[in-house]
Amino acid sequence: MSMPQITHGTESRCQAITDIIASIALEQTALSHILNAEGEKLQKVIAESSNVEELLCVNKSVNRMVDSITKLEFMLQSKLQLFDDCLCDSCRLV
Repeated sequence: MSMPQITHGTESRCQAITDIIASIALEQTALSHILNAEGEKLQKVIAESSNVEELLCVNKSVNRMVDSITKLEFMLQSKLQLFDDCLCDSCRLV
C-alpha cells in the first residue's frame, strides 16, 4: 500500500475537513494492520513455542502494543469530535 499524496492548495473549508477525516481513517487502517500483525505474532509463538518464559514475554509485548493502540484510538476519536459541529450544510450527508 503506497502513501497517499497530499497536495497543498486553496481548498474549501469543507474539503479541508474531509481531508482531515480521511487522514484519520487512514490512521485507523494502519492501526488495524498493526493489531492484525500482533495477532499473527501471538498465533505463531503459541504454535511454535512451549517455553513459558517466551510466551509470557511475547504476551507482555502484545499487551503493550494493544495499550498504545488503544490510546491512539482515543486521540483519533477526539480529533473526529472536533468536527462534530463544524461541518457546513453542504458537507453534511443526509
